[in-house]
Amino acid sequence: ELSGNLIDVCPVGALTSKPYAFKARSWELRKVETIDVHDAVGSNIRVDARGREVMRVVPRLHEDVNEEWISDRTRFAYDGLGKARLDRPYIRNEDTGKLEEASWGEALSYIGMKMRGLKGEEIAGLVGDMADAESIVALKDLMGVVGSPNIDCRTDGAKFDPSNRAGYLFNSTIAGLDEADAILIVGANPRYEATMVNARIRKAVFERRVPVGVVGEAADLSYKYDHVGETLGDLETFSKARSGFAKIFKAAKKPVMIIGSGVFEREDGEAVHKMLYDMAESMKIVTKDWNGFNILHRAASRVAALDVGFIPQAGGKGFDDIIAGTKDGSIKALYLLGADEFDARAQIGWKTFVVYQGHHGDAGAARADVILPGCAYTEKDGAYLNMEGRVQYGRKAVSAPGEAKEDWKILRALSEQLGQILPYDTQMQLWQRIADEFAHLADEDQIKSEAWGEFGGKGKVDAKAALTNPVANFYMTNAICRASETMNKCSLAFHLGREDLLEAAE
Repeated sequence: ELSGNLIDVCPVGALTSKPYAFKARSWELRKVETIDVHDAVGSNIRVDARGREVMRVVPRLHEDVNEEWISDRTRFAYDGLGKARLDRPYIRNEDTGKLEEASWGEALSYIGMKMRGLKGEEIAGLVGDMADAESIVALKDLMGVVGSPNIDCRTDGAKFDPSNRAGYLFNSTIAGLDEADAILIVGANPRYEATMVNARIRKAVFERRVPVGVVGEAADLSYKYDHVGETLGDLETFSKARSGFAKIFKAAKKPVMIIGSGVFEREDGEAVHKMLYDMAESMKIVTKDWNGFNILHRAASRVAALDVGFIPQAGGKGFDDIIAGTKDGSIKALYLLGADEFDARAQIGWKTFVVYQGHHGDAGAARADVILPGCAYTEKDGAYLNMEGRVQYGRKAVSAPGEAKEDWKILRALSEQLGQILPYDTQMQLWQRIADEFAHLADEDQIKSEAWGEFGGKGKVDAKAALTNPVANFYMTNAICRASETMNKCSLAFHLGREDLLEAAE
């Protein structure tokens, strides 16, 4: 998952990119500096394009985030940007059940007709993993004007308390791992979930002999570690132990606990959040000069969505309850903004009217009654917050295919059909609206440190349930990857063990 970096470090140019080979000359390419959205690290990248086609993706130096490296998924999944794309609106024919091409006017007016007579509590909105901050705020505003409190960004089903920002950030910062003197990983596989974070940990292990412990699945992380246990019960035992790795960890001056977001994808998630807060307190992971409590998010959109409050409002439903509501009839209309992280066809009730806004014909589009084609991350300007809470701006590198439009513009146009016009006409006006309410989002490449305070919920924790890593296949984590021929070949070769493909690669 880091092998592509050998292309950059090869001193004589003998190692080259196979997907890019013989495709273009460097002077033919338009070079745009932007941000990667395949995970929550926020790696700085440069997109090289010719015309409307992305020709290659290479790393851009940022010492505090990805240094000069990127993952193979970031580097090679770009061919998926040109495949399985949604390039025009579609409406599902109520008689035949098939999606049929429509104009923008027809699609938006059809949505307006379907949603205008509904009560606010009968409408819900979900945000996917690769949305930019502007489109998230626009959808939140749209849900607000129609009176819906049913919104959520945690389409993985995670349940944690978002009331304290320090409770969901990577507080030590990624660069702060270079100062850590002991690391405990809980319910995560950073090699697959945040490859550049794993590279930092590996560097700490090999260069400074930093000890690492793991609670959860015993995966190959590319460095040695002490396997402390597999359950939260084992973690609790560890927090009270006084020998072995526990003794080393508690003696550390700058200990780090990295908690995978998958730990909260369970019914007792909020109680687990409180349990982890208590452990951080008892093991002195947070002190006056150091905060080693870190949540390892997997979604590029997650921190931005949490920061702007794209979570259930007063009396509103969260992800699980929204899905249940589509089956019991309490949710009659569901708006999916790039939400492809769950099996929409299997989970969403068929009586619910579903609008999917996104860029690929993936899980969300398969269940949609109306499809509105949006832009991928290389086709629009937008702000993203990484797992640290660092604000970074993505830049448009190529034009979107066909009739696809920027996401916030689609939501602004839809608001007119619903008779509740959103109060901005340009992206600058939208950004000003964001900056007025969320001032820290205006500080580019800055991290706002958060005061440490109690978080989590009451309840009993299932201490016997094993912690499992949520990412089984590094190469198939989102709609772009699933559309990528290169990523599919990698999946077959390295995940499914197709020896013929491995030999061909050699």
